[in-house]
Amino acid sequence: MKLGIVGLPNVGKSTLFNAITNSKGAESANYPFCTIEPNVGVAAVPDKRLDVLAKMHDSEKVTPAVIEFVDIAGLVRGASQGEGLGNKFLSHIREVDAVVHVVRCFENENIIHVENSVDPIRDIETISMELIYSDLEILDRRIDKARKAAKGDKKFEAEAKFFEMVKQELDKGIPARAIELSKDEKELLDTAPLLSAKPVIYAANMSEDDFIGNINENQHYLKVCDYAAKENAEVMPVCAKIEEEISELSDEDKQMFLSDLGLEQSGLDRIVKACYHLLGYISFLTAGKQESRAWTIVNGTKAPAAAGKIHSDIERGFIRAEIITYDELVAAGSYNAAKEKGLIRSEGKEYVMQDGDVTLFRFNV
Repeated sequence: MKLGIVGLPNVGKSTLFNAITNSKGAESANYPFCTIEPNVGVAAVPDKRLDVLAKMHDSEKVTPAVIEFVDIAGLVRGASQGEGLGNKFLSHIREVDAVVHVVRCFENENIIHVENSVDPIRDIETISMELIYSDLEILDRRIDKARKAAKGDKKFEAEAKFFEMVKQELDKGIPARAIELSKDEKELLDTAPLLSAKPVIYAANMSEDDFIGNINENQHYLKVCDYAAKENAEVMPVCAKIEEEISELSDEDKQMFLSDLGLEQSGLDRIVKACYHLLGYISFLTAGKQESRAWTIVNGTKAPAAAGKIHSDIERGFIRAEIITYDELVAAGSYNAAKEKGLIRSEGKEYVMQDGDVTLFRFNV
């Protein structure tokens, strides 16, 4: 999974990136465009189940699923026409699976705002419109191509009409992800690399006092929630400054710090959970003496395709999947005990994998 962290200059996105990837790769400074080239960092997907499985199997290695975060340079009004870093910025967004849009929801006269005032809705719409402007150019080319193809094949007439409809919605300022479409229409939309079709989570970056206190008293945050509800997007309150402090602590101290603040999860945990939900991802698990590992798949994936995540040969020679749920395995105490109780199921090619399935694939090539 590849997530792009975007936002106007000086909203806290590089600070958040450094914190959740536990790195100092992204420069964080009080001036626009301190990030020019995208910074890339990898974060392990927090999964306490792996530690339990590793202890149960005395595993030599523990390998969590990972997320790649890309800190993308700050965007300004007119980027689609070349302002700021222009199309260079937009091309970086095109490569990610989903967007974490950091929105400034704090007042601080010592931190410059590129628009000279704090207005989260204006900021959201600035970036949204730049993505839409870029998409309109793509749609014009796609419509023109479909119209030309329709002269020799009438089936392209419907495609041209569909993308003309999408363009009309974008002309109204509606991002492609907010357009109500049928399953077939969504599949057709996916053939056009539209930036405004990317799933979005709004990360409302607020002050330490607001985040630790009552976030619902932050009017900027409430406005973002109202805005996101209209396009069925998710909003996650964060404090990049706190996340920065957490990232410098040991695991033990980190839990104590979170507990002292009355928090159950770090920002990374909450971003991962939100993005898995947004993209429809789940994890299945494999465990043994050599390694305990989590594998990320799309919800609805069948057993052979899941096996292919491990190795293409396992998918090609798939025979069956021996599966037990994580909860059942923990309750049994060990894999052998679960086997003696008849809890290990044998599933075939049509089995749809579930989150937390502890799986052993049988195959022959």
